Amino acid sequence: MDPVRNPYSPGAGTQPPALVGRDELLREFEITLRRIKEGRSSKSLMPTGLRGVGKTVLLNKFAEQARALEYKIALVEAPESGNFIPLIAGELTSVLHDLDRLGALSSAVKRALRVVKSFSLTLSSQGLPTFEVGIDPEMGKADSGDLTRDLTDVVVALGEAAAARNVGLLIAIDEVQYLSELELAALITAVHRTAQINLPVVLVGTGLPQLPALAGQAKSYSERLFDFPKVDSLADAEAREAIQRPAREMGVEFSESALHEITRLTHGYPYFIQEWAYHVWNRAEASPISITDVRSVHAFVTEKLDNNFFRVRFDRMTPTERRYLRALASLGPGPHRSGEIAERYGAKVQSVAPLRSGLISKGMIYSAQHGDTAFTVPLFDEFMLRAMPEELEATKGAIARIKRNRRKS
Repeated sequence: MDPVRNPYSPGAGTQPPALVGRDELLREFEITLRRIKEGRSSKSLMPTGLRGVGKTVLLNKFAEQARALEYKIALVEAPESGNFIPLIAGELTSVLHDLDRLGALSSAVKRALRVVKSFSLTLSSQGLPTFEVGIDPEMGKADSGDLTRDLTDVVVALGEAAAARNVGLLIAIDEVQYLSELELAALITAVHRTAQINLPVVLVGTGLPQLPALAGQAKSYSERLFDFPKVDSLADAEAREAIQRPAREMGVEFSESALHEITRLTHGYPYFIQEWAYHVWNRAEASPISITDVRSVHAFVTEKLDNNFFRVRFDRMTPTERRYLRALASLGPGPHRSGEIAERYGAKVQSVAPLRSGLISKGMIYSAQHGDTAFTVPLFDEFMLRAMPEELEATKGAIARIKRNRRKS
């Protein structure tokens, strides 16, 4: 097939040619936007899911929906290295400048700019990166040095400015799990306050499966303020549609066996579907695309995913962390009990607890429920088995030693 006309789009956060399986979530979010805009109460959203299920794509789609309903958008990807607050403050400042350009002089907009100026000076005094606001500060607002109080002042002022311009404000944050507990608590408190005084502010934040627990630790009332819908792999029929629809629009068909094989290999995960379909298209010579075409790229796609998707995460880990994840992988996709993993690893649960916590912080694993552990990256267990085949015998040896010690005791 002509690679120039290839309809598939593998990439981080890249919009797929057919966004399937997310209609209900998009519909619910549009209802939220409309209700908030009309002054009615509605929960904000924090969709969660594994890597590669399309959370960033959804976030961008949410922003499109909001823009069409006359919302102003502050969109930020939370950095793993920190410094989230200066980033979101800079985005909110840009929103304010947009509001300022919407019409005649607005006292609410000007006041919000003064509040943001105060916040900028507060961040500067703490040695944090700042941003330029050419206006005098609003004394007594966003200048206490208490992040929760100051961020609430900023978001409330922005909500009032948006209301004065008859628009809404959407704060959209990707990778929320990288926020510190203090940053997350401050953000939740700020949005909670706007809900209490009926301002047109909506927060949508996407993150890994541990996000509901993190939000609950930050603020106990989070479950009453947010919905946490799970974004998962596509059902079989949805996965087939994601493969077939873009091709059919180009006059190309997939055989039934080819569709089945790609769905089986990808487990319905949207990113993997795009990757496989993209390379199968380039390899196929004619329609319908066959299972032979799919099998002909198997080694190539596997190697490409290993080198470009999995290994970038693998290379960030220490040898000890890799051994722990290899022990987890030997048990299968998961989730698995921490005790089982520790046994495979060859150590006591208590001794590997810090190791496990560090991998959770890095976003490599999560606790599905207390005492359980699973990978945040789909099919990472299969990659670990390929990447560290030599660990198999070492793991067997560790299990044998544990069994011998049990018999002796």
